[in-house]
Amino acid sequence: MAYYYTEPSRTFNEYLLVPGYSSSDCVLANTSLRTPVAKFKWGEEAPLSMNIPLVSAVMQAVSDDRMAIALAKEGGISFVYASQPIEHQAAMVKKVKDYKAGFVVSDSNLRPDQTLGDILELKTRTGHSTVAVTDDGTQSGKLIGIVTGRDYRVTRMDRNTRIDTFMTPIDKIIYAPEGTSLKEANNIIWDHKLNTLPILSDGGRMVALVFRKDYTSNKENLLELTDSSKRYVVGAGINTRDYRDRVPALVAAGADILCIDSSEGFSEWQKTTLKYIRDAYGDSVKVGAGNIVDRDGFLFLAESGADFVKIGIGGGSICITRETKGIGRGQATAVIEVAKARDEYLQKTGIYVPICSDGGIVHDYHMSLALAMGSDFCMLGRYFARFDESPSNKVTVGGNYMKEYWGEGSLRARNWQRYDLGDPGLSFEEGVDSYVPYAGSLHDNLGVTLHKIRSTMCNCGALTLTEFQKKARITQVSSLSIIEGGAHDVYLKDNPGTSMMMK
Repeated sequence: MAYYYTEPSRTFNEYLLVPGYSSSDCVLANTSLRTPVAKFKWGEEAPLSMNIPLVSAVMQAVSDDRMAIALAKEGGISFVYASQPIEHQAAMVKKVKDYKAGFVVSDSNLRPDQTLGDILELKTRTGHSTVAVTDDGTQSGKLIGIVTGRDYRVTRMDRNTRIDTFMTPIDKIIYAPEGTSLKEANNIIWDHKLNTLPILSDGGRMVALVFRKDYTSNKENLLELTDSSKRYVVGAGINTRDYRDRVPALVAAGADILCIDSSEGFSEWQKTTLKYIRDAYGDSVKVGAGNIVDRDGFLFLAESGADFVKIGIGGGSICITRETKGIGRGQATAVIEVAKARDEYLQKTGIYVPICSDGGIVHDYHMSLALAMGSDFCMLGRYFARFDESPSNKVTVGGNYMKEYWGEGSLRARNWQRYDLGDPGLSFEEGVDSYVPYAGSLHDNLGVTLHKIRSTMCNCGALTLTEFQKKARITQVSSLSIIEGGAHDVYLKDNPGTSMMMK
């Protein structure tokens, strides 16, 4: 007969952390969120670590080159999505590795014969107010002029007005030659009181833009994650179908770590993929595997050569695997069991294999719980999809700004390679197409989230994540205590008609 688990499958909502003794040293400035990403021999330094315990999911609606750059600046890693042609994914990875902090390759470009209407449409789509006007409308065309919000007035001009009639022409623009250092570029900006400095090649073609506003931003990125050559660290997703072609292309593009993107990782497909990578590259190529939800799945992937193991099936906000197939497990229960297996494997082999909690995280405090329960880092989709840096469109729904967000198991993604049963056609969906509330910039929001995690660690008397896991005391909560934990028995000021009276 079937095996039955005696304990129920629980979610993060069913647990709380109990505060512990906090010494005077337990202040936010003393905390460290540094965490290993790839396996290592205990007592030695991990070959790859992050400065924050968060990565962005291998999803079309979440992780492209722009997200990868933004997250690396904050100390995390983005895994560029795999459900696209190999050459496109490799090009995204290369963009991240070639990116020079402070030098922005313009993605808002038009031709001089286009119109104000085109300017407004582009601004709505990208959110950028500075547009480079090039001879062919590309980011590497010959610079003809620049348009900013100061160059036009929507209320006084016809939308059909040609750009070349109101742009700032090249002969009135201060620019710098290719090869100018960031320090030199910032000096030019400050000396001439500029907002934007174009960097041009000898032929006058666009190379990059340096913005005045980025000067402060660059100074704020104290946790940025770079490799030995001071290039941003970037990850990339792979599947178990075209890995013999995809992996070499991503490695050549400079990917620092790979991740097998699959709805279920306890399979021969993943073992075969890991074996190919180990045979071809040894331990020089780092690769995570998953997803799994129990001890057996973890041990299988760890013994197959995974550098980290990803936990979670059916817990994502856009995942309906549990509804359609009856497959999955409560995320908290899965993390607790896999963390025990990770420690068991460490005791047996002396090798520490990091684990990643993927899915089931709705609130910021769920991240703290996942880390306290043993996760080394969390993979987030919905969280990052809300920001300016995600590749999805910003739209208006019911008068509110939203970002499009869809699952890799949805028909929109058509990511059949993720479902390891050898069928190249999705006969049913395991993900939905949806919207999430637009939240603004990654930097501003992530700072608040990390502040909460650090504060929780201090409340538990911990200054590092390792110490957090050792000192954390976790309690189950009842349905009534969940209600008690939020606003109740009051009338909210923001919406006087809304009663929070407990029933």
